[in-house]
Amino acid sequence: MDCSLVRTLVHRYCAGEENWVDSRTIYVGHREPPPGAEAYIPQRHPDNRIVSSKYTFWNFIPKNLFEQFRRIANFYFLIIFLVQLIIDTPTSPVTSGLPLFFVITVTAIKQTHYAVQDTKGFHTAEDIDGLHATIECEQPQPDLYKFVGRINVYNDRNDPVVRPLGSENLLLRGATLKNTEKIFGVAIYTGMETKMALNYQSKSQKRSAVEKSMNVFLIVYLCILISKALINTILKYVWQSEPFRDEPWYNQKTESERQRNLFLRAFTDFLAFMVLFNYIIPVSMYVTVEMQKFLGSYFITWDEEMFDEDTGEGPLVNTSDLNEELGQVEYIFTDKTGTLTENNMEFKECCIEGHVYVPHAVCNGQVLPGTSGIDMIDSSPGAGAREREELFFRALCLCHTIQVKDDDDVDGPRKSPDSGKSCVYISSSPDEVALVEGVQRLGFTYLRLKDNYMEILNRENDVERFELLEILSFDSVRRRMSVIVKSATGEIYLFCKGADSSIFPRVIEGKVDQIRARVERNAVEGLRTLCVAYKRLIPEEYEGVCALLQAAKVALQDRERKLAEAYEQVEKDLILLGATAVEDRLQEKAADTIEALQKAGIKVWVLTGDKMETAAATCYACKLFRRNTQLLELTTKKIEEQSLHDVLFELSKTVLRHSGSLTRDNFSGLSADMQDYGLIIDGAALSLIMKPREDGSCGNYRELFLEICRNCSAVLCCRMAPLQKAQIVKLIKLSKEHPITLAVGDGANDVSMILEAHVGIGVIGKEGRQAARNSDYAVPKFKHLKKMLLVHGHFYYIRISELVQYFFYKNVCFIFPQFLYQFFCGFSQQTLYDTAYLTLYNISFTSLPILLYSLMEQHVSIDTLRRDPSLYRDIAKNALLRWRVFIYWTFLGVFDALVFFFGAYFMFENTTVTSNGQIFGNWTFGTLVFTVMVFTVTLKLALDTHYWTWINHFVIWGSLLFYVVFSLLWGGIIWPFLNYQRMYYVFIQMLSSGPAWLLIILLITVSLLPDVLKKVLSRQLWPSATERVQSTCVRGQDCLPELTLLAYPQSPSPWAVWPGPHTKQGTLMWSPLAGLLHSHRHPGPAPHGGPTGGQATSPSL
Repeated sequence: MDCSLVRTLVHRYCAGEENWVDSRTIYVGHREPPPGAEAYIPQRHPDNRIVSSKYTFWNFIPKNLFEQFRRIANFYFLIIFLVQLIIDTPTSPVTSGLPLFFVITVTAIKQTHYAVQDTKGFHTAEDIDGLHATIECEQPQPDLYKFVGRINVYNDRNDPVVRPLGSENLLLRGATLKNTEKIFGVAIYTGMETKMALNYQSKSQKRSAVEKSMNVFLIVYLCILISKALINTILKYVWQSEPFRDEPWYNQKTESERQRNLFLRAFTDFLAFMVLFNYIIPVSMYVTVEMQKFLGSYFITWDEEMFDEDTGEGPLVNTSDLNEELGQVEYIFTDKTGTLTENNMEFKECCIEGHVYVPHAVCNGQVLPGTSGIDMIDSSPGAGAREREELFFRALCLCHTIQVKDDDDVDGPRKSPDSGKSCVYISSSPDEVALVEGVQRLGFTYLRLKDNYMEILNRENDVERFELLEILSFDSVRRRMSVIVKSATGEIYLFCKGADSSIFPRVIEGKVDQIRARVERNAVEGLRTLCVAYKRLIPEEYEGVCALLQAAKVALQDRERKLAEAYEQVEKDLILLGATAVEDRLQEKAADTIEALQKAGIKVWVLTGDKMETAAATCYACKLFRRNTQLLELTTKKIEEQSLHDVLFELSKTVLRHSGSLTRDNFSGLSADMQDYGLIIDGAALSLIMKPREDGSCGNYRELFLEICRNCSAVLCCRMAPLQKAQIVKLIKLSKEHPITLAVGDGANDVSMILEAHVGIGVIGKEGRQAARNSDYAVPKFKHLKKMLLVHGHFYYIRISELVQYFFYKNVCFIFPQFLYQFFCGFSQQTLYDTAYLTLYNISFTSLPILLYSLMEQHVSIDTLRRDPSLYRDIAKNALLRWRVFIYWTFLGVFDALVFFFGAYFMFENTTVTSNGQIFGNWTFGTLVFTVMVFTVTLKLALDTHYWTWINHFVIWGSLLFYVVFSLLWGGIIWPFLNYQRMYYVFIQMLSSGPAWLLIILLITVSLLPDVLKKVLSRQLWPSATERVQSTCVRGQDCLPELTLLAYPQSPSPWAVWPGPHTKQGTLMWSPLAGLLHSHRHPGPAPHGGPTGGQATSPSL
């Protein structure tokens, strides 16, 4: 449930439902309204403190502990720790408590909390003293782009003057004041009721496929743990069924022990065995995974190749929880405008009364070279149509929400084409700027909005002034906007512009056929089209319109619905003037990116609000549709000719005829001769598919639609509303295959699908930062998606998959010998390893090598992954964490554990193993097993490492050296803080034995041999595409380049890059260390994300 909903319910029931109202009243300046105006009801509001962090100083400990112990592994170890404290267990509580404390401490990152001081927006006391006003508005809600309110200004005892308040009147925290010296402000929401504070609530948690697999594996190992404890408990009592075994002469029971309940004793023994074997659950795996994700996410933000010089923006990582999900994407849903295209509009032409005008090309205020004057494609209109022509130009100059700023330094200066002064047009829509700049070349210049009057400069250089009466704002449902203006002569006009589908049905006059033909022609060429219409309003008619709009604007309940109904009544009976065509150029390398993604086995869908012809032209340009693609239409026009049922079945039969050729493995091979299908669907058709049928079901149509989509290489969804985009994503996400989905967009209308998809990526574009702020990751351009998925995502998944499997493997190696040991100690719960070894195995001895591996490993080079996108398919469908792979790692751990235990056991059959005839005890036996195990699991990781750097060498061999040095110190010194020291001289005594040395080497070799044989045979007999590439790279390895430095353009990083043997990319290392090693050329792989090579000077130390 949404947190804001919970808060609303709590407020309602705490205050009493009868006292709850959907609006609030604010008294401006804390002054009451004039007597008799209305009842004065004092209201209490929160102070202006804001807690923006998840934790505060007071709630950090309880809230953080609650969050961490919701994780099953942490909760499990807490229970084990409590059991060790309560009952007599074979191991010290420290062995479970210390690792748990380490995990909890590392995971708990304290956030900050801040308060915003109370501010007042009044200018002078005199201004406030003379003002009697109240503001009625909705109760606090988190939508940043919605606000419903009205202000009542009381003049003496007359009825108050009521004015509507909307989102354009609301200033949010962080707003910047421009184009005015001062404003008068009233605090509407304060403290934790502000919109920014309400938006601090975190989005719904997304979990990756790897995390889900981890949880499933954890449950499997928990079942194994319970089985082990149960088996040992049963066998213990079978063993003790003989009296001399139950109560030997050297361990007589007391009378109370004899009288103790059998089931209670059995349960206590079961818990003791659970404690003994609990290390099979890798609690430290979670903290290692979190560290790997957090540190690994910096490889994206440091990637120079994903930095855009034009915008000065680099990639952003809003969450590191989904890094590996970037390597599992099967469907990409992308917006068109601003995502595939530049959202950099260029006015191409306009059509008025059937005549086409092409101004010399204007793009963002810059005149393109080689163009001048006005090119009249058709003959000039006659004198009778001159009025319509100028009316069209005036409509473009007036029907917008552009602000003009006369400043040389704001957002880059743009010189007015017809004057020497600087002129900057500012708008939330690039289309509006392009249209105003384009019509400027045709002789009409928009100057400014001043005192509610819009000023334009006509062809005769005369300034015309129009009073702005009403603005009927654009919305994605109506797909049009209108203004009502009054000319200097007193004539009232309504100018309306919008999509052809929303304008043509409301037109009663004009050359509709000629303009529609031109619009369709431009759409086929990929141009964005808008239609322009108008109507004259007589004063009486305007009075009715004004009253209708005013009633809707000041409504506090259902304002959006009432406004939509009012707009529908006002925007009708229009006269069509003409249409415009604006070009939105394709982004650089967008086509190459889509082609590479399709080769990687990823299906790409385009979801756009544009009309079908425009969107289809863009899809051809970006190679989503190819020359041999047969387009299938599922549109409103098609459904009008046939029923939805017939259209779906006809399309189904068409695509299923060739379904065998469009499987995942070959549909994206992009063969020029292969027949493939592209589906085009519009929003209205989608609504019919999603609409429940008369019998209450809608599953049949959905399944049929999904079946058609599965067998199409690409899908284009046009005329889509924002919520329909999210519906499409959800439909695919919840289909029976449960594919991993990714949504990418740049605007606020893409937020819903970005939040719905498994992975959401925002493009830092020109439509604000709503998409980037709500996404999981953000990139400057669409082309960066290629490297983010095919390189970063690939590496992330490979690394974390090995990390997860390796953790389970090394814990099986660790605890299975303990299980076997119980068969040789009478199931007495005797530990095989010393307490220090139990505690430090996962924390110190084996943790750092796998962490570094999971950060730096590259199984193939970056250039290879770019060159061969099909390698992405090798890891699809969570390939490295499937049950087959999991069982292999588990059985490998069991095999190694058997070798460790029984190898040492057979050696101990000959008890005189030292030169002086000393006999090894049980601690020596356990230390021997532990030593072989630490070396084996570490060397196993070394065998899996493909890229070796000095860091790998340092960590792997350093970990083994640390274990040896620790064991020598732990057993070679009498420590005063220990009550007993059972490991004293044990390790040194073991190393003094020649057979022990021989056995250690022999057991390590035998343990690693099966895995080595499996790798060799697999590569020779059944090599994967990745393994074939690896073999090719090994045979064609180049010499090493020089050391390079990684320099992020805006955030210099203290890391250097160490080039790998067959790539120009580099491995990150701290620059002081890089300086020391500059002259020492050592083979080293590179983690992904470094820039291309080049020689660098050694940094100073």
